[in-house]
Formats: sequence, C-alpha cells, structure tokens
Amino acid sequence: MKTALVALAGVAAVAFGASPSPAAPRRIDTSFRSAAVDGTLHFEVYLPTGYATGSLRYPVLYVLHGLPSTGSAYTGLGFVERALDTLSRQAIIVVPQGARAGESDPEYVDQGPGHDWATAIASELPRVVDARFRTVPSRSGRALIGISAGGYGAMQLALHHLDAFSVVESWSGYFHPTDPTGTKSLALGPGTNIHRFLQSIGSTLRTRRTFIAFYVGRSDARFFDENETLNQELSEARVPHVFRAYAGGHDQTLWQRYAAPWLELALVHLQSAH
Repeated sequence: MKTALVALAGVAAVAFGASPSPAAPRRIDTSFRSAAVDGTLHFEVYLPTGYATGSLRYPVLYVLHGLPSTGSAYTGLGFVERALDTLSRQAIIVVPQGARAGESDPEYVDQGPGHDWATAIASELPRVVDARFRTVPSRSGRALIGISAGGYGAMQLALHHLDAFSVVESWSGYFHPTDPTGTKSLALGPGTNIHRFLQSIGSTLRTRRTFIAFYVGRSDARFFDENETLNQELSEARVPHVFRAYAGGHDQTLWQRYAAPWLELALVHLQSAH
C-alpha cells in the first residue's frame, strides 16, 4: 500500500508542478470518470524532459490509435514518444483509450448514451488534461493526430471541434466510418462522413486558421484512393492543406519512418512552450 501511495504522490507532483522527486516519471498512465462513455476513460501522458522541475506550459499532441483494438491499445504508441524526443520543440503527448472490452471499434464517434466517444475525447479529455497538467490551454496549443482509424477519428473530431483544435493530421487514415476490416462503410449518423461534411463547412475552413495535413502509403490498398479523393475535394473547396503519398503500405514501418517529421510539422503550427 505504501508503494502505491508514493507512486500516486509522484504523479500528482509532476502533474501540478509541485516539487517532485528526481525520479518523477515522464510517462503517466491515468484516467478520469467520463459521463460521455459512462465509465472510466484511460489515457497515457508523455511529459517533456524537464517538466518536473520547470514552469513552462506546453502544447499538447493528442494522438489517437488504430481500431479495432483492446482497451489497453493506448499504451502501445511508444514510437511516437521516441520520435518526439528527437525534436528540438517540446510538447506533451496524450494518447486516450479509444476502445474497451465489448466495444473494440467505436470509430471515435458519438453512438448514444454511454458510448459517446467523440464527446469524451474531444470535449471532456482536454478539460481534464488542461486542469491536471501545464498546457497551453487553447486551440492554438492543441493538435489531433491519428493513425489508421485514429486518422479518421482525428479528422472528424477536429472538423467538428474547430474551437478546440488548430492542427489535425491523419497518418494512413480514412474519412468515413468503416467496419473492423476497413472495407465496408457504416452509417453512423450525420457528419460522420468527412467527404459530405466538408460540403457544409468548406467556407468555415477557408476562414478559420486550421492546419490540415494527411499522408498515405501508395501501396495501401484500402485507403490510398480515399486519401487522394480527400486531397482533391479540399483543393476544389480551396481549403489549404498538406497531402503526401509515400512509398509503403499500411503498417508501422511507414508510421515510424515519418513520425518525427510529421510531429515537427504539427508543432510548427502550434503555439510554442512558454
């Protein structure tokens, strides 16, 4: 019991900027009670070097993992954390739980009471993170980045919450809800198909300063064509964006290769630590 209490004290010290021990952790596995999903929502926080002994406020990169997944998949993006450590710009990484037992593919959208994942991640989570950690607590300090299904989640969450996020990136994502295989479209309600939703917010995106960027592997048989389609749609709507197609498929080899430059790209468009 004493060991558990000491660990919790260390986490609290790091989170709120008190005087922590020299061994205060940079990676914290924590949670909050979410009304939107009617239960505990877990998330991992990765803090910058020097966070425990400093007073700076940092931009936050919210990174969404792929689906379908287990309830612990949010702990498996260490390669993103390692990529961030190679950069000169500093930030906090937050990786929220995007699924749970019996609900492995919720697609990061609201699906009814107790299953409102979009509200939990885009609305509740930033409030919790801003309250517990030294963040830049505004849209200028927040980015949404997603991998595969997380790319879909990041794009649709950011476009529906332009007041909360100023940067969005999709790494090998898709842009309409799909079944677990990624091959069958799902009808999950108004606004969940990004291609259609763009038709209603194109003018807003042209005037609201939001950095949109996405990439895909040229050998990604499921999602390459859809990424090219979104690139064309954004161009026709005269919405500024960055799109890249790289050699490679739909796998972590590609994501690891480009993690550092794409994190840097996001951070260039966020308010710096101060």
